[in-house]
Amino acid sequence: MAACSVPGASVAAVAQSFGVNDNLVHQWRRGRGFSVDSRVATAPVLTTACAPDFVALAMPATLPAPAELPPAPAAPVHVEKIQLELKRGTLAVSVAWPLSAAADCAAWLRELLR
Repeated sequence: MAACSVPGASVAAVAQSFGVNDNLVHQWRRGRGFSVDSRVATAPVLTTACAPDFVALAMPATLPAPAELPPAPAAPVHVEKIQLELKRGTLAVSVAWPLSAAADCAAWLRELLR
């Protein structure tokens, strides 16, 4: 609405620059108490910004051979684990133990809980 209030501004040009129908902007202006006579006709008219022209970019004629491409990153290895969270009073301990060493984890836990 402020852009339409600039002296000499074209409501149609302002509406078009925002992608809105100018009739809708006129309705908004009437609803807010604006009058057409409050504009000064001698001020420059606002123009809409033009979209930039299409710019063609040069592309390589051929893609590099597959051997020249960098190797794809290796998939992360997912290791199954035993997750323990122990709380005793104000002490809190979190331990992650590999599943392949479950027997060692059990022995450690037995010693801890004695």
